[in-house]
Amino acid sequence: MLLHTVNKSPFEKNSLDTCLRLSAPGSCILLIEDGVYAALAGGAFAAQLQDGMRARKLYAIDADLQARGLDPAGLIDGVEVIDYRGFVELATRCDQVQSWF
Repeated sequence: MLLHTVNKSPFEKNSLDTCLRLSAPGSCILLIEDGVYAALAGGAFAAQLQDGMRARKLYAIDADLQARGLDPAGLIDGVEVIDYRGFVELATRCDQVQSWF
């Protein structure tokens, strides 16, 4: 299983789009830093993420949401909010980590 991390806002770069196109079913995608903006329910990228979540698990870092004033309750259903400890556990469960900048 591969863990993909996306740290750029989808409004700034196409890293998320590329990640979703190239990641294999069964992969995990972790939104970090400005990447968490993509997970907003009703946002411009909600439909794309919901489609991607049919075959992938999506996570977001709680501290990055808080730092940007985003409420976890406002995220797309199915996005799992994790802390840094959860990030480490996720990274150790996965065979490899691919970062998308």
